[in-house]
Amino acid sequence: VQLQASGGGLVQAGGSLRLSCDNSGLLFSPNFMAWYRQAPGQERELVASVTSGDITNYADSVKGRFTISRDVKNKVYLQMNSLKPEDTAVYYCSARDPFEAGHYYWGRGTLVTVSS
Repeated sequence: VQLQASGGGLVQAGGSLRLSCDNSGLLFSPNFMAWYRQAPGQERELVASVTSGDITNYADSVKGRFTISRDVKNKVYLQMNSLKPEDTAVYYCSARDPFEAGHYYWGRGTLVTVSS
């Protein structure tokens, strides 16, 4: 497994969770990593991304509530605060392949369930 996401769980609305993505299985240091999510019956959507230069980008629906970050070991985190029931989804981390245009590595998802 090249990417390993963890940290999901059940939380009440208004609560917080921190997701982690370990990319130590990759043979390169990714210059772009992102968190996506997919709710039942919906398409996968980009939640947040971060570049090797620490430039971040967020979906409008999570701005001000979620924070993406990376550490010196290239582990990527998603701090999720003020969670809403509509944040319920399987969350996936992804890393862009610098050697093949359009190719991304994906990890197994981690389920986040927010109860009202």
